[in-house]
Amino acid sequence: MTAAVLEAPGTVSRTTRIVVVAGQGIFAKALCQLLSTDPELEIVGDAEAIEKVPLGQLTPDLIVFDVDGQILKMDDAMAAVRRDAPSVKVCLLSTQLQPEVLQRGLSIGASGYIIKDVAPKELIRALKIIAAGGSYVDPRIAGELLRRRSNTSRGHMYDLTPRENEVIRLIAQGLSNKEISEQLNLSDKTVKNHVSHIFSKLNITARSQAAVHAVRAGLI
Repeated sequence: MTAAVLEAPGTVSRTTRIVVVAGQGIFAKALCQLLSTDPELEIVGDAEAIEKVPLGQLTPDLIVFDVDGQILKMDDAMAAVRRDAPSVKVCLLSTQLQPEVLQRGLSIGASGYIIKDVAPKELIRALKIIAAGGSYVDPRIAGELLRRRSNTSRGHMYDLTPRENEVIRLIAQGLSNKEISEQLNLSDKTVKNHVSHIFSKLNITARSQAAVHAVRAGLI
């Protein structure tokens, strides 16, 4: 199956042009329909494999890649994207929390990893973050991956204090500032200051980016 071009003549371009790649056609069509409900997202095509996406014709800003059943093809697929359209963002979708797939995907250029049971509103928000140049990882999987890491020494290369390492670990697990303050027995203001310092040191602006950065850099 070649990529299905969904764009009609005269369609006004929207903020983000998206291609959906999924081995199951029904899922791909349903996802396209869901995303097209947001006026800031323009679905320009779908395909069963990234290699079948005519990137030059569709010029997408973001590829949503369903890795279920295609994990073994992920390396080759990402290599093709980086060769033909290095500026395109890629977000991985999966039905399962798979830390190994997350780590592998981020290392070869993906900017996000989202579990399919996410609420539609959160999915759309996550895709907009990625399209804007940010990163997004489901806090559940980021937290699971961070819990597997016991070596905190690499955090010092970013001058994070031991307390800031604790805070970023809890951020990656999806805890709010209030929940972090309760768990660490700190005031809300102190936690807010720690988060601000972490964001400044890592040059990030969102909690989801903190989790992704921690995974990529091995900070925890």
